[in-house]
Amino acid sequence: MHIVSGAHLWQREPSMYREGISDQLREIERQVVEGERQLAECEARLIELKRQNQDTDAAQAELETLRSYQRQREQERQRLLFLLHP
Repeated sequence: MHIVSGAHLWQREPSMYREGISDQLREIERQVVEGERQLAECEARLIELKRQNQDTDAAQAELETLRSYQRQREQERQRLLFLLHP
């Protein structure tokens, strides 16, 4: 029977913790990039609607919603970065 000391478990745990955070960070960074793409598309639609003198209310509301989501993703990204590099 092999007994693992408490110190040995503690030494492994931070690595596992960091791996989990790194995985979350990779995912949120993927979402941030996708969010930037969505914002650019929405901004382009809004510009085109304005150019055509069409109603922009729905596009403007969508843009504000996307911006809000993007701020949340960026805040989460910063939180994860802080956990990895306090």
